Amino acid sequence: MTPVLLGIAVAVAAGVYLTWRLVRSRNMQYWIGSYLEWTLSRMFHRCPAHRHVYFCFVDHYEPYGGTSDKARAHERVRLWLEKYPAIANKHEDSFGNRPKHTYFYPIEEYDAELIDQLKGLCDAGYGDIEVHLHHDNDTAENFRDTIIRYIRLLHERHGLLRKDPATGKIIYSFIHGNWALDNSRPDGRWCGVDNEIGILVETGCYADMTMPSAPSDTQTSKINSIYFALGRDGHRKAHDMGRDLRVGEWGEADELLLIQGPLTLNWKDARHGIIPKIESAELSFDAPPSAHRVHLWGECGIGVKGAEEHVFIKVHTHGATEASMQMLFNGGFDLLWTELERQYRRGTEDTLRYVTAWEMYEKIRELAGKS
Repeated sequence: MTPVLLGIAVAVAAGVYLTWRLVRSRNMQYWIGSYLEWTLSRMFHRCPAHRHVYFCFVDHYEPYGGTSDKARAHERVRLWLEKYPAIANKHEDSFGNRPKHTYFYPIEEYDAELIDQLKGLCDAGYGDIEVHLHHDNDTAENFRDTIIRYIRLLHERHGLLRKDPATGKIIYSFIHGNWALDNSRPDGRWCGVDNEIGILVETGCYADMTMPSAPSDTQTSKINSIYFALGRDGHRKAHDMGRDLRVGEWGEADELLLIQGPLTLNWKDARHGIIPKIESAELSFDAPPSAHRVHLWGECGIGVKGAEEHVFIKVHTHGATEASMQMLFNGGFDLLWTELERQYRRGTEDTLRYVTAWEMYEKIRELAGKS
């Protein structure tokens, strides 16, 4: 081999090695193959001329996050009650609706007074409350009992959640704490329950909204999708793959619907111009909204197969922390909603609708033809 060819071979090998090190350092090996396949398919996908965009903001809402101080937790919620309506009232979607927020309130942080205060905010038209849980080294029996007790408490004491008109069963949406849905962490931490998906279906979960979780090692191979997964006894991470939801093809009774948020690479804001940021639809003090991020969410085109003109954008936050509140209430919410309205409502052929987790599910169900 000539010195020139040897130099090229060494450079290529070094590039491949460094790229793989980068991929591994950010846990991208779990989903990069799906991302490349999805990117290629989008190159041949014709974007609908007129899109109906549904925006849902889900919050891992933890007033006691990082603290056991009741006064501090109550002050966090007080600020939400004071500040959120004033900012939201300045914005509206294509149908005159104010922005809405879905509070996934953790079971382990239950505080009746805080739940009632948030319910008052939701009853005024600003959102909804659903189910969140952090657990570790759990068992199937305890997980089942914990969920059942909590949803009954929310429904019977606080008038929250809903009942399935056909079965009379309380139904709910779910976000798993620490992203470890279906015992998906390789080390088994922050869950412990294989076939957690089956128990969620059994206890009335109408949709899981945990994903995406990148750069966590709990991230699924399947990305930018609305799909059904089937839990399996003795197996974990059954939602790693699944069956895409299509018009006219609703899931079976033992399958769980998963509604993912956007996951892509942000090349515009690449570090040093060459290392792209992972766009996982998380809003935080370190990841505030921007016009480009809002654009990327829409470009992910998450929807029901066969109804691609309907695009579902689900983003998430940990909104009860002081850092997140500082970002959200000091320009973050305004920028987010202004960009959504500018890009998907004003002067475009698109329409924008602000929805709760339940309302997003209802629209997805309608598009799939499930009455």
